Amino acid sequence: MKNKKQGNFLPKAGIIAISFLSFNATKAQQQLIELSGSIKNTGTRKGLDSVKIQIENTEDIAVTDQLGHFKIRTRVTIPFRLVINKEGFSGQTVEVLSPSNKITVGLNPQNTIIDAVVISASRVPEKILRSPIAIEKIDIKTIRESPASSFYETLENVKGLQLLTSSLTLKIPNSRGFNSPNNFRFMQLVDGVDVQSATLGVPLGNAIGPTELDIQSMEVTPGAASALYGMNAINGLASLQTKDPFTSQGLSVYFRGGVNHVDNVNHKISSLGESALRFAKVFNKNWAVKVNASYFTGTDWISNNQTDQNPGSLVTANPNFALLNNPAEDLWNKYGDERNNRVAVKVDYNGKPTTFNVSRTGYLEKDLVSPEVKNIKFDAGLYYRFGDQWRASYVYRYGLLDGTFQRGNKIRLQNATVQNHKVELTGKELTFRAYVSIENTGDSYNLKPLADNLDLTNLSNNNWKNIFQTSLQNSMNAGVNLNDAFILARREADKNRAVPGTAAFDQLKNTIIGINNWDSANAGIAGAPATGGAKLEQKSRFYQGELTYDFSRFVKIFNLLAGIDYRLYSITPDGNNFVDFNRPVNERNIPLANGSFGKDVIYQKYGVFAQITKVFFDDKLKINAAVRIDRNPEFEAKLNPRISIVYSPVNQHNFRASFQNGYRFPSLFEALSFVNNGNVRRVGGLSKVNEGLGYLENSYTLASIDRFTSAVNTDVDGGKSQTQAAQDNKQLLVVASLQKLQPEKINSFEIGYKSVFFNNKLVLDWDFYYNIYEGFLGQVEVAVPKNSAVGSNTAVLAMLDRSKQDRYRVYTNSNSTYKSYGTSLGIRYNVTGNYNINTNVSYNDLASNTNSDLFITAFNTPKWMVNVSVGNREIVKNIGFTLVARWQSRFMWESPLASGEIPAYYTIDAQATWKIPQINANIKIGATNLLNRRYFQYAAGPEIGGLYYLAFTYDLKL
Repeated sequence: MKNKKQGNFLPKAGIIAISFLSFNATKAQQQLIELSGSIKNTGTRKGLDSVKIQIENTEDIAVTDQLGHFKIRTRVTIPFRLVINKEGFSGQTVEVLSPSNKITVGLNPQNTIIDAVVISASRVPEKILRSPIAIEKIDIKTIRESPASSFYETLENVKGLQLLTSSLTLKIPNSRGFNSPNNFRFMQLVDGVDVQSATLGVPLGNAIGPTELDIQSMEVTPGAASALYGMNAINGLASLQTKDPFTSQGLSVYFRGGVNHVDNVNHKISSLGESALRFAKVFNKNWAVKVNASYFTGTDWISNNQTDQNPGSLVTANPNFALLNNPAEDLWNKYGDERNNRVAVKVDYNGKPTTFNVSRTGYLEKDLVSPEVKNIKFDAGLYYRFGDQWRASYVYRYGLLDGTFQRGNKIRLQNATVQNHKVELTGKELTFRAYVSIENTGDSYNLKPLADNLDLTNLSNNNWKNIFQTSLQNSMNAGVNLNDAFILARREADKNRAVPGTAAFDQLKNTIIGINNWDSANAGIAGAPATGGAKLEQKSRFYQGELTYDFSRFVKIFNLLAGIDYRLYSITPDGNNFVDFNRPVNERNIPLANGSFGKDVIYQKYGVFAQITKVFFDDKLKINAAVRIDRNPEFEAKLNPRISIVYSPVNQHNFRASFQNGYRFPSLFEALSFVNNGNVRRVGGLSKVNEGLGYLENSYTLASIDRFTSAVNTDVDGGKSQTQAAQDNKQLLVVASLQKLQPEKINSFEIGYKSVFFNNKLVLDWDFYYNIYEGFLGQVEVAVPKNSAVGSNTAVLAMLDRSKQDRYRVYTNSNSTYKSYGTSLGIRYNVTGNYNINTNVSYNDLASNTNSDLFITAFNTPKWMVNVSVGNREIVKNIGFTLVARWQSRFMWESPLASGEIPAYYTIDAQATWKIPQINANIKIGATNLLNRRYFQYAAGPEIGGLYYLAFTYDLKL
């Protein structure tokens, strides 16, 4: 060790005293002291950026710049200690006996996994090696070195995690199966705030989250976390942390420019751009402000897959007709051609009566949606710290989003906004947080009613059918072959239809988008407009309050953490998604949906939790137990326990096992929705929604109706009367008998092992899970006969006449128990120097279930997913690179909108970064899907190609 008094390079760890005998200590204690210095890497002897320097037991903090330099000010009495930490390096404690003009300290490189601290797994800081459940942490270094085009997309490389792309602006994470683009089972927090949309019920990706400049780290729990977080966290949790303005001051700017659609498939080559700014400043030591703003614009990925998901639905009487095109097609990315837009055409074919199923023509998604998207984000915070531990803050967030969101239908989000106000008080033991999230869907619209009403404005389904049927028969009578006859019949029926690309089409589309009344077309409501609408108009909010307190200093035998929270949704009825059930009803007992608003719909939940942690045998054994009780006034209170054990015979080897029992209350949409889905109403499962409608107790399943109709048509074509054929086949009809809606339940078992080898060069992380789902929530489509009870002859005949039945797609619980299981393995290896190889592989599967169910399971997860990355932070001076390859196996996707096989695919991402420390800047060039091998992740989703970008970041320390 060199001379301490000269403040020279100090490579050793431990406590280091810095003394200057010429300094007048008494005078210094009365003055503001300013210390400056630098922190270096003992391996490379180069300055380290983002090192945290804190005066022990105070809030006096500084962070090094890209050259490793820092300044810190304090009025603390001499002597005091500087605590110096950076992830990936062993910490230092430096004792300051006198001020100095220069302090130089060296930190020894150390594998990140050793010192990494996480909070999400237990709501308290703990080493990631000893976390009681599987958890992944993405630190700022990993984010900077990722080739992903945005920091949020780095989640795609996390072990066991999927990231679905709905739009360039909208990414949805999921883990451990039952995936969907509207994932109710995965929770996302930003600085402790749930950033979901109130009415859509899911996080809108990172639309209201941190900017590229303000993200500090991400923690991902790929499994049940409901014991501590409740509500929607039974499939996983992503917690994003932003930079602290007290430790990360300065002005930063970020620019990213890029291109996609480089192969001119579906769209010509297009540019994208993002600009961001961050400003943080500390005033008078205890006050700080932080402001972030970003603007992104680009051309979205196009959804134009024309896979027919009903290739065998043309003929009900004879499946052996061979046509070039299926007149009853239901294409993935076409709307208005679905089952409910299908008509039965009866003609004389070769002297024999024949019934054909024919769909309305509909419209392709690319003709209904503009591919131009944007995302504007802004947040501002005011922070105050007092005493040694206490801090208060107010933070405002705003996000404006364009994008395409997939639920049972496709929703085009246009100028949709989410605002968030948060107040928070934190101390060493207490955290209080309250916030409100305010949603306004702006100019958004629903593609399904848009396509339906574009067609229905021309002709009703019945009139269209008659024209089609007459033309088809006339063509066949004239000797035209069947294939050409169908083409001519459709052309005749669509003669006056609005054609995409024309001014008339654009005018009609804009008119329909502006009408907030999906029910008006053919609804029979007096005074309704002639043209039905498609506008999605939601102006809603939810309120959250939570308090946690660490009682450990009062309870000596174990650590005790407890908390309480309350959430209230206040939804303004729009007459389309949600209605006021106290409003007047029409003749079918349906609340009048004329675009007006009634009283707010209220949905709420509250809960309490407690967690104890105890260590034994010189900290080798850690037992963690938590219990949570949640109550929603619509349901009985539910108990969520979790118990876990972590055994560490030595610090480098850690074994864990856990059991969790979790409940998920139905989301707002699953409980209370009332959506006209093109003459099929999607409804929540609560009894208050069903009152007077009868779909729970007086309905037949749609699957059985299809079988029944096919059999009846076959018999009718064979010469029977329809009445006789219906009686002969009525046993095919299945009464739905839907149960009262209940919370979804999961029992989750998990074991894991995390360890380091070879002087911390190799990190191994393995886990295995087994989940049991009871009362799994899904949708089933049923038909209610008008003015009759199921089982009666009148009800049986009504199933052959669409005008004599009401169709509902109901959220309900499964009668079966579903079991899923899987395993994942992550390996991180420092090969030599700065080279690192990270590999993870995941396997997920659904156990076979011999019991039939009313709805599809929608596991929607590939069995195998593999990620491999190779990188070097500094392959040559100030230049580093990262290369990431991903592969997943083919799998079957099932959803109410579209189903089909998703082929296996692989992608390669790459980036190179040039650090310019002299001006505190970085230049990054990169590509996602470098080889431009187009793929899609789910049925009816967009086709994703290559994206190539150049980014520039500049930091000015203040």
